[in-house]
Amino acid sequence: MNFMETRLKGAFLIELDKIEDERGFFARTFCANEFEAHGLNPRIVQCNVSYNIKRGTIRGMHFQSDPHQEAKLVSCIKGSLYDVIVDLRKSSPTYCQWYGVELSEAHPKYFYIPEGFAHGFQTLKDDTVVFYQMSEFYHPECASGARWNDPAFGIEWPLPEPTISDRDNTYPDFMRD
Repeated sequence: MNFMETRLKGAFLIELDKIEDERGFFARTFCANEFEAHGLNPRIVQCNVSYNIKRGTIRGMHFQSDPHQEAKLVSCIKGSLYDVIVDLRKSSPTYCQWYGVELSEAHPKYFYIPEGFAHGFQTLKDDTVVFYQMSEFYHPECASGARWNDPAFGIEWPLPEPTISDRDNTYPDFMRD
């Protein structure tokens, strides 16, 4: 695996070292020792999948607050998506900044999102499937979000007129402390 840190400290894109032949390829997608060597949380306690029918669907921007913040390892196993994170760590020099990357089945890579970030995505193709691995169990009392189009972040989504849930569309404006 090749670990490439993004401009938001602690967030990494992970490219696979593929062993290819006439059948296709084989690649390791997770190794606790390699994650620890890069200072990443290797704990995985829960895995989720998100199936998205329509191109342009936005899910996010979601996070869990203390004491149950979570790291995520995200991949696209079918279709294509634009994956976005926002740094919500108040002590970070990139506080309230966002970063986006395309994930797809055609070019498999993983996005490691550390604790303290909001996460969301917009599908670029119909029938897109997203696979998540989380470092923390889901705690509804700590689940929260920020609005996908909040001016505090200025996220530039690739497709206009998204399909979005009422919950994700009605989070209040993010208030910087």
